[in-house]
Amino acid sequence: MCDKMMVAILLGSILIIFLFHCYLKYRRVGRLLRLIPGPKEYPIIGNIYHYYVDNDRLLEKLEEMNIKFYPIHKFWILTYYGVTLLNPDDIQVLLSSNEYIEKGILYRNLQHWLSTGLLISGGKKWHLRRKMLTPAFHFNILKHYCTNLIEESQNLVKYLKKEGNENPVVKDLRSFISQYTLNAICQTAMGTKLRGNSELENKYRDAVHVYGSIVAYRMVRPWYMYDTIFRFTKIGRLQKEVLKTLHSFSRNIIAERKRFHEQTNGEYLKIFDNLDENDVFNEDLQYKKRLSMLDLLIAASWNDNQIDAEGIREEVDTFMFEGHDTTASALTFALSLFAKHKDVQENIRDEVKTIMQEDDNNITISSLKKLSYLERCLKESLRLYPSVHFISRQISHDMQLKHYLIPSGSICEVMINYVHRNPEYWPNPNVFNPDRFLPENVKGRHPYSYIPFSAGPRNCIGQKLAMLELKLFVAFILYNFELEPVDELNDVTFSADLTLNSSKSIRVKFIPIR
Repeated sequence: MCDKMMVAILLGSILIIFLFHCYLKYRRVGRLLRLIPGPKEYPIIGNIYHYYVDNDRLLEKLEEMNIKFYPIHKFWILTYYGVTLLNPDDIQVLLSSNEYIEKGILYRNLQHWLSTGLLISGGKKWHLRRKMLTPAFHFNILKHYCTNLIEESQNLVKYLKKEGNENPVVKDLRSFISQYTLNAICQTAMGTKLRGNSELENKYRDAVHVYGSIVAYRMVRPWYMYDTIFRFTKIGRLQKEVLKTLHSFSRNIIAERKRFHEQTNGEYLKIFDNLDENDVFNEDLQYKKRLSMLDLLIAASWNDNQIDAEGIREEVDTFMFEGHDTTASALTFALSLFAKHKDVQENIRDEVKTIMQEDDNNITISSLKKLSYLERCLKESLRLYPSVHFISRQISHDMQLKHYLIPSGSICEVMINYVHRNPEYWPNPNVFNPDRFLPENVKGRHPYSYIPFSAGPRNCIGQKLAMLELKLFVAFILYNFELEPVDELNDVTFSADLTLNSSKSIRVKFIPIR
């Protein structure tokens, strides 16, 4: 009797699996997906097993698939399905549309940290938050941010000179640079200067990368997509501890800024009613009286409760992460490239010297516009090593591409690092060549073949601030130091993370210029 029951259960299970397989394969979604190329698949488990590798090999595996199935390939497991887009024409259809602005389901693993801030939110909430936060990146406010960024760049230079004294200094770039980019975003967008609590700051920066590696790990292990299962695992418990560090750091930043406004009876927040008046952008304003994104959020909270405390927290977490980690990634690879290419490094240095001599050895937001060669070098660095190397969207209705119809409910991935090295649009794509961004060479190039800050309605709200910061840090570093590589950039492998990150340290030698 027992044996018969076991056989019945087994047969019943097989029947259920078979029916589920037929449902997936033969319904409309299955029929459309069968037309799209991709790695070998099996019933129920689909083809996601091809990506079941460690984080240090995941990007390499994705690259193999991109090359093999260009310009598009599919992925699916259970009820999750989607495509990876690699051709700029298809990418333009996705990113330029106001209809496909919902972030992909893979971003769901970020919600425990960032909730539904500007990076993740969609629909009406995203539109309202984007409108609310845009004034924080007004050009006149960027002029004040420039002052903060110059100060932080000079702090970095002073530290290197003091530590090096008479000898060159070798630094693990990502770890070193992120200290200063974190303080930069806190001074600018948060209006709060860090107090040099290196232990707390180090824990925060480490927690960012631990959380990023957890997200990447879960992404190719769909059974971990379910929090009810994940929270009982070892890595789930680790995530819980990491979140305590991430949220406590951001809440401390918010609390400090709120105390300042409470002590001043909110008088300073009235400045947001006069964004177009020149007197509120007086260069002589004291440090704490400069505009910041966090001030704008607090003002919105105190003015008709347009945003609650949790809303402020999720935006602070979002911008503090994106504002420091993406910039640290960009600077790491840019400085490594300039150390490797001595001629490029020297040309940047000459341009910076010329500009500083014209402005009494100072750099201003106006003189930064004259650093055209440096800007081209940074753009080329971001082409080769985009800080944000993938984008994901969840489409709510069918999307017609040139050759395929993508069914509603699909996840659409854009692999930016592959797009930026596509030889069809970038001859000798692995060669560092800033002349690619000369005006005559940019003209006629596909607008979606270069998207380091995304594109379309959901492009990066802080991209002008990011370029401002990159220019200032590089300008001050190369004005004061010659760079020499310690680790070979061509040997770098990448670990799956939220931003482009090398598996091992990238070190550079800083040699003071006499």
